[in-house]
Amino acid sequence: MRRNELTEAYLAEAAAHGVGPRELVDVASREVDLGATTYFGRCLTRPVFLSQAEQAQLATDLENLFGALTALPGRLFGGDVAAFARAVGMTEDQVTAILRVQSDRPTPFVRADLYPELSGFRVMELNVGSTIGGGDNAMLNRGMLAHPFLAEFVRAHSLSYVDTLAEVANTIMAECGISPGDGSLIAAVDWPPDVEQFSAVLHTSAAELKKLGLELIPCHLGHLSLHDRRVWLGDRPVDVIYRVFLIEDLLHPDGPALIDPVLRAAERGEVKIFTPMESQLYGSKGALALLSDETNRHLCTPAELASLDRLLPWTRMARPGPVTVDGERVDLLEYAEGNRENLVLKPTARHGGVGVHAGWLTEAEDWSRQLRAALTEGFVLQRRVRPVPELFPGERGLEPWVLTWGAYLCGGYGGMWVRGTTDPDTGGVNMATGASATCCFHGVAPAAPGG
Repeated sequence: MRRNELTEAYLAEAAAHGVGPRELVDVASREVDLGATTYFGRCLTRPVFLSQAEQAQLATDLENLFGALTALPGRLFGGDVAAFARAVGMTEDQVTAILRVQSDRPTPFVRADLYPELSGFRVMELNVGSTIGGGDNAMLNRGMLAHPFLAEFVRAHSLSYVDTLAEVANTIMAECGISPGDGSLIAAVDWPPDVEQFSAVLHTSAAELKKLGLELIPCHLGHLSLHDRRVWLGDRPVDVIYRVFLIEDLLHPDGPALIDPVLRAAERGEVKIFTPMESQLYGSKGALALLSDETNRHLCTPAELASLDRLLPWTRMARPGPVTVDGERVDLLEYAEGNRENLVLKPTARHGGVGVHAGWLTEAEDWSRQLRAALTEGFVLQRRVRPVPELFPGERGLEPWVLTWGAYLCGGYGGMWVRGTTDPDTGGVNMATGASATCCFHGVAPAAPGG
């Protein structure tokens, strides 16, 4: 049964059982304090669904995409990570931070933000590393399952879900060499100006991780001190810094002075960082532009190419000169000005929709001005994806919502966090601008005979 078939079955059965539009959310809210999670209490009226085949294909495609991304420094730059970082738009302060602490291989800890087209999912951006957010998504799965109708629907259709926060815990332990209950202190370190916004969310995640045997204390960079060859939070030595501050925080006037001492401590082996700044390098939209460029296709494996063709829309660095579009060489600026309705302009290393300009929502004169400014900065152009809306129960009947599916990769498929808006012409779906969110259930493969 495909994703749409599962959804149709759910809507039909919910209507037949007289399930009200707010029932699942009301039940979940009694089970979980959803206001203290990355749902911020704004939940869609039902979960979304993936068939087992769709979930398996998506996991394979994301693994291939991540593998191709992390191979780029070796394939294109002779292993020179600094050259790769500059090529995708990083500043010199950011390059220095990336080189401070590097791992043998980037941590497979990813959230791909996807729009569903008729032909399948398309990646809008890739978030890599400890700053990806949304890991508490399974709290809504558990809360909604307290409703008898959903619990029976999930059982009858052989559905399940992945607890992303448990996958986060497993990844931290594997990468940092710690174990449940071993006394290790993990400091979830945010950037000072932003710490209040997500303080409740971090404390909720800390409480959930405590059940899994990990002690995590939220704080910000100003709370840390460095002495006696350790990093300290108050009078306690920190074993692992769970990095919540972003690589773009280095662009803040106080950024290098606050961040560099912590990175130097990690470089000396005085603390471990989950995840190093390097991880955000692979989340740069400039890296996706390198993968999208036809001139680099010969460097990819056949499996990678098949996954890239399914997932990745046309994406190019916003730089003057010729580019390939649908097999033809054209001038980038001329093409972008003539195809405004089908393009979006995005900064290479910003998050949360900051600095994004959707051509179809921008007047021609402003679009031309923004394009010319972007040519000297770190921006990409990406072909517009037209997502297919999904229906959700509302007070006046079924309502269409445009969804961004946030699929996690933590070694394997790590769960889903889905955000939605009712704006059909949205330039992006973001919780910071008022989106609502939901969880996902996926089909599971039937047990082997005798298993």
